[in-house]
Amino acid sequence: MKKAIVIGATGGTGAAITEELVKRGVETIAFGRSRQKLEQFARKLGNPKHLTLSVGDAMRPGDIVAQANGAEVMFHCANVPYHEMVNKLIPLGESVMEAAERLAIKVVVIDGIYPYGRKQMELVTEEHPKQPHTKKGNVRLDYERMLFCQRWTKAQVMIVRLPDYYGPTANEASYLGSTLEAIAAGKLAFFIGNMQVPREFVYLPDAAAMIAELAGKDFAYGQNWHIPGAGLISGREIVRIAQSASGFVKPIIPLKKLGLSLIGMSVPVMKEVVEMLYLTEEPLVLSGEKYKRFIGPIVATPFKEGITSTIMALQERRVSSDQK
Repeated sequence: MKKAIVIGATGGTGAAITEELVKRGVETIAFGRSRQKLEQFARKLGNPKHLTLSVGDAMRPGDIVAQANGAEVMFHCANVPYHEMVNKLIPLGESVMEAAERLAIKVVVIDGIYPYGRKQMELVTEEHPKQPHTKKGNVRLDYERMLFCQRWTKAQVMIVRLPDYYGPTANEASYLGSTLEAIAAGKLAFFIGNMQVPREFVYLPDAAAMIAELAGKDFAYGQNWHIPGAGLISGREIVRIAQSASGFVKPIIPLKKLGLSLIGMSVPVMKEVVEMLYLTEEPLVLSGEKYKRFIGPIVATPFKEGITSTIMALQERRVSSDQK
């Protein structure tokens, strides 16, 4: 892989993947809607010569085609607001796939675990039955069917599935993003879901490294791949590590169904989280056996190191922002 385009390059997963590609020396096109955000991101990376900034709307295939400029692989990291998933997720995916079809290139789609529904095995493999019982799970399953449908004859696509994630680039699209940002700033924080039940989280730089490896393998396309985390950790332990790293100990308020519903009256995104709370009570853990068998070792930064690095990066960003 010599050249790639990242759709949604300033989002949580997009930024991590763009940074990984740049680090590997891949000529990278960062595609996004905001010139300002793209320029800020490029400065953070040191304005590397092999990074090109491209402004456009991923909902318009022509915008993507016009900016691809010889890319061999397209990373689809753009997302839609949580409360608009039902109406906008598949149209966005169709736009990206239409562009890839015109360009006849490979596509790596970043997705999550919602289509699986409730777990039926201790470690969930790529063959786990997809039996979603939620609105979002069904939409995500329809999304997969669209991606792998026979209407795309020139584009090659793979789906990489991540559990909940965290890291310096994670934002409000991540359950942990806003929690760690508040802890880093020394503010009262909310934690979505059960804080006692250990769950799987992946550190975004680790995920980006594994995704980049997959993207360079021709045989990996046409399949689902799991990107597992570094194991299981409870919300209570996450908070303990984060507070220790930040130097602040402020209250943490767990948000369950009632709290999310009340906040959701004014913040639609929070109301939409309610139906997915089962994943915080009955965690679904991804198997990495397929990745290890065909690609190599799982990249797994220990939680203490990853959470500490995340808090430090968030604090550095805040200081930099305050100095402007």
